[in-house]
Amino acid sequence: MDTPSAQKLCTTSSDAEAADAALLRRIAEHAPLVDRIGATLDKEAGWLREAGWLGKCLPEDRGGAGWGCEAAGTYGVSAALWNLGAANLSVARLFEGHVNAVKLVMLLGAASLLDELREAVSKGAMLGVWGADDPDHPVTLCKDAGGWRMTGRKRFASGLGVVDHAIITARWNGATQLAVVPVTDPACMDLTGWNVSGMRATASGSYSFDSVDVTGRLLGKPNAYFTEPFFEGGIWRYCAAHGGAAAALYAQLRAALIASGRAEDPHQQDRMVAAAIAVETIRMWTMKAALAVEAGEAGPQAAAVSLLARQVIHDLCRKTISLVEAALGTAAFFEGTAVERVRRDLAFYLCQAAPDAKRARAAEALTNGTVLAHLQTGQFGEIMP
Repeated sequence: MDTPSAQKLCTTSSDAEAADAALLRRIAEHAPLVDRIGATLDKEAGWLREAGWLGKCLPEDRGGAGWGCEAAGTYGVSAALWNLGAANLSVARLFEGHVNAVKLVMLLGAASLLDELREAVSKGAMLGVWGADDPDHPVTLCKDAGGWRMTGRKRFASGLGVVDHAIITARWNGATQLAVVPVTDPACMDLTGWNVSGMRATASGSYSFDSVDVTGRLLGKPNAYFTEPFFEGGIWRYCAAHGGAAAALYAQLRAALIASGRAEDPHQQDRMVAAAIAVETIRMWTMKAALAVEAGEAGPQAAAVSLLARQVIHDLCRKTISLVEAALGTAAFFEGTAVERVRRDLAFYLCQAAPDAKRARAAEALTNGTVLAHLQTGQFGEIMP
């Protein structure tokens, strides 16, 4: 017989799972309404805040669940990113940025800045990481008698009007320096260039940092941003979001074939089996990369696992999209349907920066034998990580 404390624990766990399911359902149901240029995810950010998901990215000793910043939180954040990707990929994109930003603050922040941002996140602030420069006006740092100042502009700044603080990459003395900056000034925001077919709700416009004072807000040493396995290694997080969207496409494919009475057609069965295998393979590679990178003693070589995972997941997401299009035909292209929106968002989100360079780094790791070394001998090797 369960003890009262055990019964209470089970009830609490069940209640939490029900609350999380309700949150994801709410986000999914609202997704069609924000699939437009000019939409904002402020409601979704509020729901994440109310559910405590933003605060869960803090360490456990600061009231969080260690999502993304402690090894114990790896499964929780992986599931959160995957499930958000299935519900609304744009929300998953903003949440992934928040997870990344909190992790960087925990890794690199000086005591005063660390305390400030911990307090802000615990009260529901959403963070982001904005790294893409306007090629004509890149963000740079300069030092004068008054302290440190920024000039320049970021583009693809996801979450304009929703993100409260962003970690910004800035050029300084031939290196890249991070700074944590409040990004709530409407006068600095520009959404006119965000006119895209996918991920519309991310509101990834540009933000001007001209004359912004960042004295006391520098994060880590120059080039600390590129420390592995947390730079390239961290790409497993957006891969998890991609996987959730692919899983949603598979679920929509299966439901459509059953509803139309075509699930017994051998050609459609081939497609459904191939899509299921693709999504499950994505899930396994996501966890393989997450466990490798987020392990407490992970070294720089763990980043290569994420690089390989990115390639596998990219290819299998493309395959899933193709299978869904082949199976459903024109039905996959009707605007206003969930399958069309998810297909379009996923295809856009897969267009990450410098894919060829990432593939080349993965190949270099294979050549050096720093990843999947068992393949050199034909031995079975370890499954995880």
